[in-house]
Amino acid sequence: MVIAAVSYLCRLPLNNKNHSEENMKEGIHPNYELTTITCACGNVIETRSTAKDIKVEICSACHPFFTGKQKLVDTAGRIERFRRKYNIKET
Repeated sequence: MVIAAVSYLCRLPLNNKNHSEENMKEGIHPNYELTTITCACGNVIETRSTAKDIKVEICSACHPFFTGKQKLVDTAGRIERFRRKYNIKET
């Protein structure tokens, strides 16, 4: 897929007026401005967006997958049955 995208970009003329910002229609595009994303844990991320001051409940600083504090949720003993079936000892 990367090769196809690169080959497509290579075919575009360098001074193509159809791909410049001058030909964009006025008044239909939202403003792309600096904004802050604030997490419930207190982490603040500065980025650019069309929305102002985004508030989220979880971010990469507090998400269990990224922090390594992810726990397996055992539903009706499925994990234990799997371990018994394949003779895997608990670590």
